[in-house]
Amino acid sequence: MTLAVQEIFFSLQGESTRAGLPCVFVRLAGCPLRCTWCDTEAVRTAPGRPMSVDDVLVAVAAHACPLVEVTGGEPLAQDGAPELLRALCDAGYTVLLETSGAFGLSGVPADVHVIMDVKPPSSGEQARLVRANFDRLGPGDEVKFVVADRFDFDYALEILGGLPDRRFAVLFSPILSRLDPSALAQWLLAARVMDARLQIQLHKLGHFA
Repeated sequence: MTLAVQEIFFSLQGESTRAGLPCVFVRLAGCPLRCTWCDTEAVRTAPGRPMSVDDVLVAVAAHACPLVEVTGGEPLAQDGAPELLRALCDAGYTVLLETSGAFGLSGVPADVHVIMDVKPPSSGEQARLVRANFDRLGPGDEVKFVVADRFDFDYALEILGGLPDRRFAVLFSPILSRLDPSALAQWLLAARVMDARLQIQLHKLGHFA
């Protein structure tokens, strides 16, 4: 199985409940979504470099880090992504998958920690969400809402309201160019979403080598 890989690099986690931890990122090329504020736009149409699963494992091992995130683009747009995830888990890594939720999670190994980055209305891609994916999520998984305005926030509340028995972590982040973090903090407090946490996307504050 060959994957189109945009880059493999060692950095710090910029978001999720593991923010700040060293991590190896495997960024797969390509994404069928066209989010209006995409921060990896160059990855959407990039052909990437053909790599086998074994090639990726060798590149990841060179960084000697136990935490690995497979991201994109949209990694599940590539048929080989589940095989790569399985191989990384079998190699003993803690494996994170960053996905938009626009593709079904049925092929994702159960021991992969899913970070589902739900696209709100301001992205223009909210209709792509596969809501059945929430049934796959468990205590080791996360749902992330990156919001630009109050409409996005209310959309997130509507989704969460339909999921009263939440077994996953809930994260909210502001798009820093569009929304003041203090405004989002006030909305969260007023809405009393007691299982949600506010986070700032650390990788937007500075480049991690």
